Amino acid sequence: MMRNIHFFSEDTHYKPKQKNALRTWIKETVRAEGYKTGEINFVLCSDSYLLDINRQYLQHDTYTDIVTFDNSEKEGVIAGDIFISIDRVCENAAKFQVSELDELHRVVIHGILHLCGYGDKTKEDKARMTGKEDFYLARRNLTS
Repeated sequence: MMRNIHFFSEDTHYKPKQKNALRTWIKETVRAEGYKTGEINFVLCSDSYLLDINRQYLQHDTYTDIVTFDNSEKEGVIAGDIFISIDRVCENAAKFQVSELDELHRVVIHGILHLCGYGDKTKEDKARMTGKEDFYLARRNLTS
Protein backbone atom coordinates (compact mmCIF):
# COMPACT_ATOMS: atom_id res chain seq x y z
CA MET A 1 0.00 0.00 0.00
CA MET A 2 2.81 2.42 0.86
CA ARG A 3 4.81 1.41 -2.18
CA ASN A 4 3.14 3.65 -4.74
CA ILE A 5 5.49 6.48 -3.74
CA HIS A 6 8.94 5.83 -5.16
CA PHE A 7 12.30 7.56 -4.77
CA PHE A 8 15.02 7.48 -7.42
CA SER A 9 18.41 9.16 -7.72
CA GLU A 10 19.77 10.38 -11.05
CA ASP A 11 23.19 11.98 -11.39
CA THR A 12 23.45 12.40 -7.60
CA HIS A 13 24.43 10.16 -4.70
CA TYR A 14 21.76 11.66 -2.44
CA LYS A 15 19.33 9.16 -0.92
CA PRO A 16 16.38 10.28 1.20
CA LYS A 17 16.29 9.09 4.78
CA GLN A 18 13.23 7.80 6.62
CA LYS A 19 11.49 6.84 3.37
CA ASN A 20 8.52 5.16 5.08
CA ALA A 21 7.92 8.16 7.37
CA LEU A 22 8.22 10.41 4.31
CA ARG A 23 5.69 8.28 2.41
CA THR A 24 3.28 8.39 5.37
CA TRP A 25 3.56 12.18 5.60
CA ILE A 26 2.98 12.56 1.85
CA LYS A 27 -0.05 10.26 1.95
CA GLU A 28 -1.51 12.13 4.94
CA THR A 29 -1.04 15.42 3.08
CA VAL A 30 -2.73 14.04 -0.04
CA ARG A 31 -5.62 12.68 2.07
CA ALA A 32 -6.00 16.01 3.89
CA GLU A 33 -6.32 17.71 0.49
CA GLY A 34 -9.16 15.34 -0.40
CA TYR A 35 -7.29 13.05 -2.81
CA LYS A 36 -6.01 9.50 -2.96
CA THR A 37 -2.38 8.69 -3.74
CA GLY A 38 -1.68 7.08 -7.08
CA GLU A 39 1.75 6.33 -8.52
CA ILE A 40 4.17 9.11 -7.52
CA ASN A 41 7.83 9.06 -8.50
CA PHE A 42 10.35 11.40 -6.91
CA VAL A 43 13.53 11.70 -8.93
CA LEU A 44 16.30 13.34 -6.91
CA CYS A 45 18.87 14.67 -9.34
CA SER A 46 21.59 17.20 -10.13
CA ASP A 47 21.15 20.73 -11.47
CA SER A 48 22.33 19.70 -14.93
CA TYR A 49 19.97 16.70 -15.07
CA LEU A 50 16.97 18.89 -14.14
CA LEU A 51 18.09 21.65 -16.52
CA ASP A 52 17.96 19.10 -19.36
CA ILE A 53 14.41 18.11 -18.30
CA ASN A 54 13.41 21.78 -18.08
CA ARG A 55 14.76 22.51 -21.57
CA GLN A 56 13.44 19.36 -23.20
CA TYR A 57 9.89 19.31 -21.85
CA LEU A 58 9.12 22.87 -20.76
CA GLN A 59 11.36 24.90 -23.07
CA HIS A 60 12.75 26.73 -20.02
CA ASP A 61 16.49 27.35 -20.09
CA THR A 62 16.81 27.94 -16.34
CA TYR A 63 17.89 26.09 -13.24
CA THR A 64 15.05 25.23 -10.89
CA ASP A 65 14.58 23.23 -7.71
CA ILE A 66 11.58 21.24 -8.94
CA VAL A 67 9.67 20.18 -12.04
CA THR A 68 6.36 18.35 -11.59
CA PHE A 69 4.64 16.32 -14.29
CA ASP A 70 1.02 15.48 -13.54
CA ASN A 71 0.16 11.95 -14.70
CA SER A 72 -3.23 11.80 -12.97
CA GLU A 73 -5.81 9.85 -14.93
CA LYS A 74 -8.56 9.10 -12.40
CA GLU A 75 -10.74 11.72 -10.73
CA GLY A 76 -9.63 12.23 -7.13
CA VAL A 77 -6.37 10.29 -7.49
CA ILE A 78 -3.09 12.17 -7.90
CA ALA A 79 -0.16 10.69 -9.79
CA GLY A 80 2.99 12.17 -11.25
CA ASP A 81 6.73 12.43 -11.66
CA ILE A 82 8.45 15.00 -9.47
CA PHE A 83 12.05 15.91 -10.30
CA ILE A 84 14.00 17.65 -7.54
CA SER A 85 17.46 19.17 -7.91
CA ILE A 86 19.45 18.32 -4.79
CA ASP A 87 21.99 21.00 -5.84
CA ARG A 88 19.24 23.67 -5.76
CA VAL A 89 17.82 22.34 -2.48
CA CYS A 90 21.24 22.61 -0.80
CA GLU A 91 21.88 26.08 -2.23
CA ASN A 92 18.41 27.33 -1.23
CA ALA A 93 18.76 25.86 2.27
CA ALA A 94 21.92 27.93 2.76
CA LYS A 95 20.27 31.00 1.21
CA PHE A 96 17.16 30.76 3.42
CA GLN A 97 19.13 29.57 6.46
CA VAL A 98 17.16 26.35 6.94
CA SER A 99 18.39 22.77 7.13
CA GLU A 100 18.81 20.89 3.86
CA LEU A 101 16.30 18.31 5.11
CA ASP A 102 13.68 21.00 5.84
CA GLU A 103 14.23 22.52 2.39
CA LEU A 104 13.97 19.10 0.74
CA HIS A 105 10.71 18.42 2.58
CA ARG A 106 9.35 21.83 1.52
CA VAL A 107 10.13 21.06 -2.12
CA VAL A 108 8.66 17.53 -1.84
CA ILE A 109 5.38 18.88 -0.46
CA HIS A 110 5.45 21.72 -3.04
CA GLY A 111 5.40 19.08 -5.80
CA ILE A 112 2.57 17.20 -4.09
CA LEU A 113 0.56 20.43 -3.78
CA HIS A 114 1.05 21.04 -7.52
CA LEU A 115 -0.45 17.59 -8.16
CA CYS A 116 -3.36 18.57 -5.89
CA GLY A 117 -4.05 21.53 -8.18
CA TYR A 118 -2.23 24.41 -6.50
CA GLY A 119 -0.37 26.86 -8.71
CA ASP A 120 2.39 29.34 -7.98
CA LYS A 121 2.45 31.70 -10.94
CA THR A 122 0.68 34.70 -9.37
CA LYS A 123 1.49 36.47 -6.13
CA GLU A 124 -1.77 35.23 -4.57
CA ASP A 125 -1.14 31.62 -5.69
CA LYS A 126 2.44 31.76 -4.36
CA ALA A 127 1.18 33.01 -0.98
CA ARG A 128 -1.45 30.23 -0.84
CA MET A 129 1.17 27.61 -1.81
CA THR A 130 3.66 28.83 0.83
CA GLY A 131 0.90 28.80 3.46
CA LYS A 132 0.00 25.20 2.56
CA GLU A 133 3.70 24.19 2.63
CA ASP A 134 4.11 25.71 6.08
CA PHE A 135 0.91 24.03 7.28
CA TYR A 136 2.02 20.55 6.18
CA LEU A 137 5.66 21.00 7.20
CA ALA A 138 4.44 21.69 10.74
CA ARG A 139 2.62 18.34 10.70
CA ARG A 140 5.50 16.09 9.71
CA ASN A 141 6.65 13.34 11.99
CA LEU A 142 10.16 13.40 10.59
CA THR A 143 13.30 14.51 12.37
CA SER A 144 15.27 17.28 10.75
